[in-house]
Amino acid sequence: MILQKYFSQIKKFDWILLSITLLLVIFGLVAIYSIAVNMEESDYGLLIKQIIALILGIILVFVFGFIDYRTLRSYANLLYWLGVIALVGVLIFGTTIRGTKGWYSIFGQVFQPVEIVKILIIIFLSKYLSAKSSVGFNFKNLLVSFLFVTLPLGLVLFQPDLGSAAIFIVLWMGMIWLTKVKKSYMVLIIVFLILCFLVSWFFFLKDYQKDRIITFLQPNRDPLGQGYNITQSIVAVGSGQFWGRGLSLGPQSRLNFLPAKETDFIFSVIAEALGFVGSFFVLALFGLLFWRIVRIMRKSQDDFGIFLTWGILLMIVVQVFINIGMNLGLAPVAGLPLPFLSAGGSSLLVNLMAIGILQSVYLRQRKSIA
Repeated sequence: MILQKYFSQIKKFDWILLSITLLLVIFGLVAIYSIAVNMEESDYGLLIKQIIALILGIILVFVFGFIDYRTLRSYANLLYWLGVIALVGVLIFGTTIRGTKGWYSIFGQVFQPVEIVKILIIIFLSKYLSAKSSVGFNFKNLLVSFLFVTLPLGLVLFQPDLGSAAIFIVLWMGMIWLTKVKKSYMVLIIVFLILCFLVSWFFFLKDYQKDRIITFLQPNRDPLGQGYNITQSIVAVGSGQFWGRGLSLGPQSRLNFLPAKETDFIFSVIAEALGFVGSFFVLALFGLLFWRIVRIMRKSQDDFGIFLTWGILLMIVVQVFINIGMNLGLAPVAGLPLPFLSAGGSSLLVNLMAIGILQSVYLRQRKSIA
């Protein structure tokens, strides 16, 4: 009987959403494979780790799909503080990778807690904002919600991880916007954030972070230094032309001109190997993914589900735009992965967990979906 219940639920999953997700992951695996082939002695370790993360992630999709998403509301406060503790702990016990002390190393495997904290903040804000917006959202609620985001935001800046900090700010602003907050409040928020940026520029940002922003504005200023990453990425994208150079045949990735090609610049690897056609297909898949998530959000019949779905959509959309923007020279290098495609178990697991939560919202509102 229990198995029959689960199988009947599985049949009601949004299989279009799951299929799109898996196609994106497959694109990422193909790109990682092409990178592994080009390495000396063909190192497939990264590919194997990504496949293991995929298997675990698929399990998470079904686990969170079966769990009623409204249960998360009851544990939102606890989950938030566990996330804060994880961020404090990584500053004390964490491992430093590429200048950021943001990873736990456990039995030789690394995990980046900020990835799971993104989801935990979405859950917490969904609970808080859905409760407050039902009785009228005011300036006090705005300030309190900002203070709750400021704590993990500050801890992430101490790592420092500027890209994830930007995600936290966008998540907060985007979810606040859904409350139909007064326009005057939004103006105050924008002015405040500009002031925060100016203060950070003069007192908190490190030289390499300033260089990334300046390089974004003037990529040709130092093409062999700070502008090297963006320059090589743009060359890789352009060299793919219409049909691409073929897997493992692109000179930028094959000859290791392209840095961080399995993570930050994996879109450039795809563009070089599969050209405009492959790049367009990836973008089309993301467009379909966004459409399915919006569809689930519009059919959700409770505020918590709407905020939760909207927050997950924001998290994925912003990372996609920033990462691809980085690859095209339209955004500064922020160290953000491309969801579902970039190598990295932490990111893949959390994004698949998010898909599981979306499935839960979809299942609970299944009768209302035409």
